[in-house]
Amino acid sequence: MPATPQRHRRTRRLTLAALAVTAGAGAMVVAALPAGAASGGGAAKSRTVDVQMLSFNDFHGTLEPPQGSSGTVTERQADGTTKAIPAGGVEYLATSLREARKGHEYSVTAAAGDMIGGSPMLSGLFHDEPSIEALNKIGLDVSSVGNHEFDEGKTELRRMGYGGCHPVEGCFEYGKDFTGAEFQYLAANVTDEKTKRPLMSPTFIWKKGDVKIGFIGVTLEGTPDVVTAEGVKGLKFGDEVETINKYAAELNKQGVKSIVALIHEGGLPANGAYNYDCDVPGAGAGISGAIVDIAKNVDSKVDALVTGHTHQAYACNIPDPAGNPRTVTSAASIGRLFTDTTLTYDRQTKDIVRTPVTSPKPVNKVVGREQPKAPDMTELIDRWKALAAPIANRPQGFISADIPGRGSEAPEKPLGDLIADAQLEALAPADKGGAQLAVMNPGGIRSDLAYKASGDEGDGVVTYGESFTVQPFTNMMNIVDLTGAQLITALQQQVSGPVNGPNPKILQVSKGFTYTLDMTKAGADRIVVDSVKLNGVPLESAKTYRVAMNEFLAGGGDGFTVLKEHKNKLVGASDLDCFNAYLTKNSSAAAPIAPPAANRITVIK
Repeated sequence: MPATPQRHRRTRRLTLAALAVTAGAGAMVVAALPAGAASGGGAAKSRTVDVQMLSFNDFHGTLEPPQGSSGTVTERQADGTTKAIPAGGVEYLATSLREARKGHEYSVTAAAGDMIGGSPMLSGLFHDEPSIEALNKIGLDVSSVGNHEFDEGKTELRRMGYGGCHPVEGCFEYGKDFTGAEFQYLAANVTDEKTKRPLMSPTFIWKKGDVKIGFIGVTLEGTPDVVTAEGVKGLKFGDEVETINKYAAELNKQGVKSIVALIHEGGLPANGAYNYDCDVPGAGAGISGAIVDIAKNVDSKVDALVTGHTHQAYACNIPDPAGNPRTVTSAASIGRLFTDTTLTYDRQTKDIVRTPVTSPKPVNKVVGREQPKAPDMTELIDRWKALAAPIANRPQGFISADIPGRGSEAPEKPLGDLIADAQLEALAPADKGGAQLAVMNPGGIRSDLAYKASGDEGDGVVTYGESFTVQPFTNMMNIVDLTGAQLITALQQQVSGPVNGPNPKILQVSKGFTYTLDMTKAGADRIVVDSVKLNGVPLESAKTYRVAMNEFLAGGGDGFTVLKEHKNKLVGASDLDCFNAYLTKNSSAAAPIAPPAANRITVIK
């Protein structure tokens, strides 16, 4: 018995209880067939038909064009130089997707997770209801869940999928109920620890006329490592490859031979340009990271992999276990790119034809801002901005120039220094925890802090909405005891171990904490132990230090398992409150804050 489709069901929204029954069935979901969708009819129908698949990932509720360097993509020019192109914003993404669909009778739109979570204030303040509404309007058909879909826990994720007003804050718009996603959320490898059943539907079958394509959606198995413990409480996350292979076999038994896997796990291309060819000198030669092993082991029944999580752009061809060509794509993040892939469907075999000739190489396309804005997206943004304005427009402080954060590729980011300093200042007083240093995870910095005004507040003014966009999680701060030896281990875990070895996560540190990072070495040896100092004095292994960090890090998030060994925890103010208090106290229109020098970590390349 197929699970109830999520599309076109505004008048029959499922309750959470009904969802539990539906998900528990583990059944496949078939998309509702639009009126008049039956193809061609008659004997003249060709054996193969091209299906356009448009895809993107890691949208993160970014409705308005992202500011600063995080709102650009790097384009490689013919002469080898690079160019930064402004990109992103749902008004432009909607236009791009709608234009791309023109002339394509068969077109499906899919995503690889993190559609919500870590969102700017315009969406985050309303628990991402605006983003779900926008994704409905732009015609998204299906998406896997990502780790950020779990930021507010499984019950809130279900509400995103199936609707209903917020259990605490109620309905945000007078007279309107939140209707939930009209696209299908997939969570094949996420099961309830008690019932052992999938949290949400594992698969979705897109159907138009006589064409059927099955989708399997998974998030990374390591989701508990990058989400707070509360967010994944009661859930189990399974192996990506095993899960995909299991459901690929089930789809095949149902007669679905064309299969796409939506995987919220990704790779790291050797070049950051969106148009870099990662198949030179050979197929998949220019990409590394977790997705490579996944792609090499996912069953050959799967015809394409749409991926995410790493926020990188690539369109690669990594051969499947049978040696056949198979596309592996990712469209960067926050709506700056989308991928256009042609899937050649064979009506006789019901499978995708995969050869270099019949399957054109997928192309990542820029969501440029020179094109017209989609009027319905402008209306949506204006409507939610009006609701947010009383809070969002409040000034918090002043800056003299852009302060790079998310858009910076350097290990130490100026905005990271500023955030760590704000946490230290707020939590250093004895009655606030007595912190001697603060550390901040780079993934928690969600944007740059831009000098240019986002509204009518004036250049250089930091509003509450802008500071919220930088730190949208509102993590509570923890002040804990750690030994010098544990701090050294934490620094080593930045660049070693299964989580951070392949993709280092460099903690941002407060003023007075300094060390050398030697990237010419490997693993933990990259940390020059003798260089680690606090206020010019080398750390002592046996000495105890009071360290401020957010609750995510204190719980061992992002692979920093040693931080869970802390003692004497005190819970302080939220990270956002610390940041806003620092901006207010330390800046004025006449004396704005300048970008920190970012000279606390000496990097040897």
